[in-house]
Amino acid sequence: MRDFFVFKNSMMRNKIAIQGVKGSYHHEAAGTFFGENIELCECETFPQLAKALANGEVNAAIMAIENTIAGAILPNYGLITHHNLKIIGEVYLSIQHQLMVKKGQTIEQIKEVRSHQMALLQCNQFLEKHTDWKIIHDVDTALTAKIIAEEQLANVAAIASPKAAQVYGLDIVASSIQTFQDNFTRFFVLQREHVELEDFNKVSMRFSTHHQSGALVDVLHHIAQCGINMEKIQSVPIIEKPWQYSFHIDITFERKEQYYQLLGKIAKKINDLKILGEYKAGK
Repeated sequence: MRDFFVFKNSMMRNKIAIQGVKGSYHHEAAGTFFGENIELCECETFPQLAKALANGEVNAAIMAIENTIAGAILPNYGLITHHNLKIIGEVYLSIQHQLMVKKGQTIEQIKEVRSHQMALLQCNQFLEKHTDWKIIHDVDTALTAKIIAEEQLANVAAIASPKAAQVYGLDIVASSIQTFQDNFTRFFVLQREHVELEDFNKVSMRFSTHHQSGALVDVLHHIAQCGINMEKIQSVPIIEKPWQYSFHIDITFERKEQYYQLLGKIAKKINDLKILGEYKAGK
């Protein structure tokens, strides 16, 4: 079904933009949502990912938007707005960091560990037990795994996803080494155009409020009054208006009528309302 509504108007193969290379957590999230029969467009940065989708080089994109430990990725909200991208779904992915080496190596042979700075920080308690290891900050978790496999590096380990070990044929010598086991990243599934769904139960929207006392509280009151659950609110600076902010909110509801009722109640109380996506809530 997802293949149908995402790709029905495209002659391209199912081509999905991800940040990073094959084996990354973005790759894993793409497979979770679309299945494995996809072609990946590997983007080094999030701006490159957004441009690839906006320019029609891909059918859809997977973009990390927040993590339970690191918080929101604020620049990505700006990219979605700037390129007028639409949210058509979401993926919640458990981040399970694995310590991996080239085939045949053991944990006792490790002298150096490489990964992205965030992954290294999230595994600090495990790494502190191995004071003899040299820790190297790298640009990407999966890229590190790829380099170890391609160059057959001995005595070097990567911290990356289970997918990376699978893709590059590495041996996992320590599993789920992250300090906090409840480490999840939320990803937006993006397209250029809005997708009409009959059974959506979640909406992401952006707006600003009138510059007066209690304006935001008034909007929040109407959300509660309509029996709607606000799962997230994020303030983002409006670049061209110093000290003014737009608000990105995610709401869920049992009946679409609640959502439509809310829009009627807040229409005159907010500015620049933009519906970023109507979609099924992820699990």
